[in-house]
Amino acid sequence: MKKIVLTGGGTAGHVTPNIALLPKLTELGYEIHYIGSYDGIEKKLIEEFGIPYYGISSGKLRRYFDWKNFSDPFRVLQGFRQARKLLKQIHPDVVFSKGGFVSVPVVQAAKKCHIPTIIHESDMTPGLANKLAIPAATKVCCNFPETVKYLPQGKAVLTGSPIRQELLTGNKLAALKFCSFTAGKPVLMIIGGSLGSVAVNTAVRNVLPKLLDTFQVVHLCGKGNLDEALTNTEGYVQFEYIKHELADLFTLADVVISRAGANAICELLALRKPNLLIPLSAAASRGDQILNAASFEQQGFSKVIQEEDLTPEALLAAVQDLYENRQLYRSAMEKSGQSDAISVIVSLINEAARIQD
Repeated sequence: MKKIVLTGGGTAGHVTPNIALLPKLTELGYEIHYIGSYDGIEKKLIEEFGIPYYGISSGKLRRYFDWKNFSDPFRVLQGFRQARKLLKQIHPDVVFSKGGFVSVPVVQAAKKCHIPTIIHESDMTPGLANKLAIPAATKVCCNFPETVKYLPQGKAVLTGSPIRQELLTGNKLAALKFCSFTAGKPVLMIIGGSLGSVAVNTAVRNVLPKLLDTFQVVHLCGKGNLDEALTNTEGYVQFEYIKHELADLFTLADVVISRAGANAICELLALRKPNLLIPLSAAASRGDQILNAASFEQQGFSKVIQEEDLTPEALLAAVQDLYENRQLYRSAMEKSGQSDAISVIVSLINEAARIQD
């Protein structure tokens, strides 16, 4: 039986693609292990699947001054030693890394142990953790055609991002019942992310009466962001967070408003959902969402409004145009080669495991 170690953590975006690979890896008979941080979000998410989980020391690598910059390198070195010991015990055929700071010592330890490693980079340009890990990688998977030029020649593979297959099996009738919606009116879905987005939530609620003239609205607004004054508004439902019914809601949605995180937009691509992207501003991020959104707009998958340009008039016009031309966006997505990520990535894993033999 072949063995694989998965790694990645710090945010859900560094874990959910690994989770999306689990059914296929299990089907192929891989013995799966996971290395993450002691108490990061990845620990809780992975342990739900009954996979052996190993915590190691992890330090954040910062581009700005912080007193922890003096102590964290020692945590990274400790994590490297722990990861090398674990890899020698597990003796995997291959390592797959989704990134995040905890993955750096794992990837470096795999190189030291002569274990091939596949890395996945979600954003347009590699983050700091993956920049440090890429020299030790056998192959580097990416989501965007533009990313290839930032990666070493011969290592880059355009794959898209693996998404949870259960998202493709939603039940529209179940979603209609869950939301108490009617079948004859289109549905707009707003996704603010796990913590929500004040800017997006406010913009949507400012024009909600006009949106409800055309759409029924499902609003995933994030923890603590419910507006009780809108609780009984006909045709509008709001949730802090949805887990089990998410696939049903995606199936129901005709168009979607979302931030431009790499995993989120790759799910929209795989689901063929016409979408309006409102990326995080450069002031609130390293600008990766702006680049992600620009790529999807150029490929014909999305409309984009920058946060600083988000006005009621712009939002209404964009959503209306998106709905009227929804088939053009779906057609562009159907032609994409970035929506069968699981098959492509697993084939790379299999190839690397055979090389290890």
